[in-house]
Amino acid sequence: MQAKVSRSRPTESQEVVGRVMDVVNTTREEALRIETDRLTSLSTHPVETVPHSSPLVSSLASVGRKITTALAHATQSETVLVEIAALLGEAYGVQACIISNQGEPYSKSLTAWFAKTHLSANQQGEILANYGMIQAATLERSSLFVSDLNLSEINSISKALPIRGVLSLPTQFQGHINGVISLLTAQAHRWSDLEIETLTQVVDHIAIALTQLTLQRKVAKQSQSQALLREVSIAIQNSVDVPQIQVMVLEGLARTLEIDRAFVLRTKFWDPRHSLRAKSDRVPKARVMIDSEWNRDPIEVDESETPLSQSFWITDCAVCQSAFLSPAKFFAFSNSGKFPSNLETAPIFDAEKMPALLLVPLESKNRLLGFIALQQKEPRAWQPEEVELVELVSAQISTAIIQTETLRQVESLVEERTAQLQQSLELQAKLYEITRKQIEKLREMNQRMDEFLSTLSHELRTPLTSMMLAIRMLQQANLSPDRRQQYLNILEQQCAQETNLINDLLALQELETKQVAFQLQQVDVKELMADLSNSFNQRWSSKGLTLELELPKRLPLLNTDLTSFNRILLELLTNAGKYADPNSMVYLQVVPQPGQQMKFSISNIGSAISEEELPHIFDKFRRCQGMTQNAVPGTGLGLALVKSLVQHLNGTIEATSTEMEGTQSYETCFTITLPQNLEIVEV
Repeated sequence: MQAKVSRSRPTESQEVVGRVMDVVNTTREEALRIETDRLTSLSTHPVETVPHSSPLVSSLASVGRKITTALAHATQSETVLVEIAALLGEAYGVQACIISNQGEPYSKSLTAWFAKTHLSANQQGEILANYGMIQAATLERSSLFVSDLNLSEINSISKALPIRGVLSLPTQFQGHINGVISLLTAQAHRWSDLEIETLTQVVDHIAIALTQLTLQRKVAKQSQSQALLREVSIAIQNSVDVPQIQVMVLEGLARTLEIDRAFVLRTKFWDPRHSLRAKSDRVPKARVMIDSEWNRDPIEVDESETPLSQSFWITDCAVCQSAFLSPAKFFAFSNSGKFPSNLETAPIFDAEKMPALLLVPLESKNRLLGFIALQQKEPRAWQPEEVELVELVSAQISTAIIQTETLRQVESLVEERTAQLQQSLELQAKLYEITRKQIEKLREMNQRMDEFLSTLSHELRTPLTSMMLAIRMLQQANLSPDRRQQYLNILEQQCAQETNLINDLLALQELETKQVAFQLQQVDVKELMADLSNSFNQRWSSKGLTLELELPKRLPLLNTDLTSFNRILLELLTNAGKYADPNSMVYLQVVPQPGQQMKFSISNIGSAISEEELPHIFDKFRRCQGMTQNAVPGTGLGLALVKSLVQHLNGTIEATSTEMEGTQSYETCFTITLPQNLEIVEV
C-alpha cells in the first residue's frame, strides 16, 4: 500500500508527544520492570506477548535474505519498498509496517503495509495521518522502542493512534538519515533482542532502497524538465500563441516540481520607457495582471472574485516592488515569515494559505515583462535545480513574448502600407464573391426546396395513410374491442408523429428567424445528467444499451436556457441510442473548458458516417445512406434542430466518426461547447 502524506508535522497535543518521548528516554530495563509490575496489578487487562518460538526465529532469520533477494530483482524502488514492508510486517507478526522516505525535502512519502484482519480502514487512516509523531520521535532520538506501556500512556496514545507497541529506527545512507522504518502493534508487546537486532541489520538495505527511489525521482524530474524545455522551444519555433505556451509551461512546472499553484503575471506600464529594472530607486506606475494560472485544487467562486479578474498596482505589493528594484534573477521565500514586511503583499499571493513563493521575473534586455510565480501550501526550501529550471523557462517565455510583440508590430506596419491597395482588391473580390454566393445559394435553395417537399410529402403521407387505414377499420361494425383499441392506438401514435413533425418545423423556423427568447436559469449539470441516465437506461433496456456518465468531481453551475439545453441532450442521446450497436455503451462526458466554457461529448459505437455525408448531417431532412432502406425511424430534422438550438445558446457543435481498431464498428461523437454563463455572453 502506497500513501502520500504532508511534509508538515501533525499538530497533535504536546502532552502526547511528551509522553512518548518519556518512554523513549526511559532505559529499556526500567521500562520492562515498571511494565511487569503494572501487568501484575492489572489482572483484568492482560498483555499479549510474543514468545520466541522456533517459527518466529526462523522467520526473522530469513527476512534479511528475502529483502536482499527483493532488492536484487527489483526494477522499481516503489515496488520493492512495498515488498519489504510486507516481508517485515508478516515476519514480525505486527499489525502495521511503515517506511517513510526523507530523501527529498519537497516530496516526502510513506509506504505502508497493514494486516488485513486487525485494523479497519479508519484506523489505518488515523495511523497514516498521525504517523509524524512517531517519525519525529524516532528522528530526534535515533530510535524508538515502545513496549508494554502503562495504562495512562496507553490511553493517551490511543487517542491519536490505535497502537500500543512501536519498534522504530531511522535509515542512513552515507551518514545522512534518509528515512524511518516503524513496526506497530495493536497490543502491548515486549520487543526481544532478536527482533531489534534483526531490524537493525535490514535498515541498511532499506536505506539503499530509499536512496534508489530518491535517485529515480530526481532522474525522472530531470527528464521532465528537459522534456518541458524542449516542448516549449518547439512551440516557440512553430509560433504557437503566447497564452498556449504559458499554459503549457505552468502545467509542466506543476507536474515537474509538484507545486500547488502557478501563474504568469504580466506588467502594463503607464509609460513604457520606465519598464527597465534597477535603473532608479523609484517604482514606476504599472499595473500587474494575472495572464495565466494553474491551480491544483481550484475553488469555485464568482467570476468577479477569481484571480484571473484581479489586478493591482506594482506599488501596492512589496514582493513585486522588490523584484522590480533589485537586479536579482529570482526571489525565493520558503515561508510567509520571509516575505517583505515593510509593505503589504498583493492578495493574490495569499501568504497565509500559500506560505512558500518562488518569483522569477520575465525580462528582455533588462525590460520587465512580468513574472512567473510558483506557490506551495506548506513551507518549502526551493532547490537550486528548481530555480534554474524556472529561470530557463522564464527566458523562453520572455523570448516568445518579445517575438510575438515584434511580429505584431511588423504585421501592423505591413498592413498599414498595403491597406489602400488591398481595399480596392478586396472590394472587387467581395462583389464577385457576393454574386457567386447568391447564385450558389439560389441553386442550393432550389435543391433544398425540392428535397424538402419530397421528404415532407413522404413524412406527411405515411402517417396519414396509416390513420386512414385505421379509421376504415374502426368503421367496421363487428370489430372486437381489442382490435378497436389497437387501431385507436395507431391513430394516436401517427397523430403524435404528425404533431411532432409540425412542432419541429415550427421550432426550426422560430430559431432561424431569431424569434425565440432566452429563459435563463441556473442548471445543476450533475443532477440533470443523473436524471437523463436513469431515463435512457430504462428506455434502452430492451436493446441492451447503457448510458455511461463521465463527470469531473467539481462541476460549476450552468447559466443557460434549460429548455433548449435539455432538448439538445435529449435529441443527441436519442440519436445515439438509435444508431448504436446492441449491448454497447453510450458515453456522455462533461469537461469544463478555459474561458468560462463547458464541453459536452456524446459518443456511441455503431455504423459509420461517411466523410462525404459528415459535413451535411445537420441539414434539414438529411439522413445518411441506408437509414431509410434499413427502416431506421426518423425525419431528418433532429440534428438540424440541435444545431439551431446550440447556435441559439451561442455555442458550437461538431461531429466525428472514427473507425475502431480491430473491429468493423465506428465511434461517432458529437461535441458541443457552450458558454458557462449565457447572460455574460449576451451582454
